[in-house]
Amino acid sequence: QVQLVESGGGLVRPGGSLRLSCAASGAIFSTMGWYRQAPGKQRELVATITPGGSTNHADSVKGRFTISRAKNTVYLQMNSLEPEDTAVYYCNARIYGDSRIAYWGQGTQVTVSS
Repeated sequence: QVQLVESGGGLVRPGGSLRLSCAASGAIFSTMGWYRQAPGKQRELVATITPGGSTNHADSVKGRFTISRAKNTVYLQMNSLEPEDTAVYYCNARIYGDSRIAYWGQGTQVTVSS
């Protein structure tokens, strides 16, 4: 069975850093990424990474967040965090050979507050 488990969320002060991890298992994955959803808002794309290592970051996090990947795990290094970054962060992965199928992790809470 396919499983994505996020970790690393928590409470951090503005300007601080946090590193999220997503451990994926049960399949061979193609593009993976991070999304986030704040209360009352739609889920939005944060960053994606292909099997070859090509990345794409949303304008709102560019220069502050960095997505990376190693084996079955995808990471999101978050620096210079702002209150606007507060949200539940979700890991997403597409299945190799069938990119129409996407799986989601359970989400991890990130709270940026003074």
